[in-house]
Amino acid sequence: MDFSLSEEQRMLKDSAARFVKKECQFEQRREQMRSPLGYSDEQWAKMAELGWLCIPFSEKYDGLGGSFVDVMVLLEELGKGLMVEPWLSTVILGGRLVEMLGTEQQKQDVIPEVCGGQMKLALAYSEVGVRHQLTNISMGAKPKGDGFVLNGEKVLVLSGQAADQLIVVARTGGKAGDEHGLTAFLVDPNAKGVTLSGYTTVDGYRAANITFNNVQVPDSAVVGGVEGSALNSLQVVMNEAILAVGAEAVGVMDLLYQATLEYTKTRKQFGVPIGKFQVLQHRLVDVFMQCEQSRSVLLMAVLHYVEDFKESKKSICGLKVQVGKSGRQVGQEAIQLHGGMGMTDELNVGYYFKRLTCIDALFGNVDFHLARYAALV
Repeated sequence: MDFSLSEEQRMLKDSAARFVKKECQFEQRREQMRSPLGYSDEQWAKMAELGWLCIPFSEKYDGLGGSFVDVMVLLEELGKGLMVEPWLSTVILGGRLVEMLGTEQQKQDVIPEVCGGQMKLALAYSEVGVRHQLTNISMGAKPKGDGFVLNGEKVLVLSGQAADQLIVVARTGGKAGDEHGLTAFLVDPNAKGVTLSGYTTVDGYRAANITFNNVQVPDSAVVGGVEGSALNSLQVVMNEAILAVGAEAVGVMDLLYQATLEYTKTRKQFGVPIGKFQVLQHRLVDVFMQCEQSRSVLLMAVLHYVEDFKESKKSICGLKVQVGKSGRQVGQEAIQLHGGMGMTDELNVGYYFKRLTCIDALFGNVDFHLARYAALV
């Protein structure tokens, strides 16, 4: 395997780093998190202009035809800037699902709009009690006339309040626990019977709980046009989402390490910088090792996925376990080494640690993926 970045990937990395330095200062991000929208429409438009919304999509649908190595390069840099835009929900959870599962007409209608920044998507799949097992989804979709009627509730719909279209996963057959019968529907969030309750998550991002009360959708709303065929594509999308947040987590950990290292050079105790104390040097070395281990596991998982290795699923589980464990250690050390200031709202380390904590919980935590890994061995 070639572990070096191509010239185009290095340019992408540099472009993202410049964007973060110029557009994603901590004070800006904090204000955006507190705004009614939760992010900046202006920065979303800039991401579209830079081509970052179309990286993983086929050129046939106005995409760039990039690989997940490109996605990894981009998100590692954007992670350093506390990415609050709905990139994950729109590009990976929504857009990639449509590209993999949708009909040709649906792809033509949705993906170019996503690439241009005109359409934001949100995947509504999680329910109370599902616990990251997609087969446990029980919300029903019953045939009626030339369409379906949706009834039920979805929780923790990432960026649900910003979505122009919802992709709702419901059962058209079988029961909770069955591998067959899951169908994805394109649903207008303003449709009659859809009630959205948005809220701020612990890391300052946005999610929503959505209730569907006799929501009628036409047959054309079925993603892919075939009932009960969504599970395999959903599982692939979840794996891609883990790779995406894994890359973001590596970027967050790297920033926390650099910020903490710099702080120990300037904070003085007994007349000398605290970075001179050997015990703190040892702790910083441990933080550095966790960052580098996470980056190595991320690269392995991404390359296994891109090359379609049979170990790919295990590598993705291993990545989620690694960033979960390392993220906790790096975040805790960053808070402690900043002392009392690390607990305040004035410093960025607390925000980044909260983001790492939420990334650990997204798409299955450490315990979930350890069990999944064991089952794959």
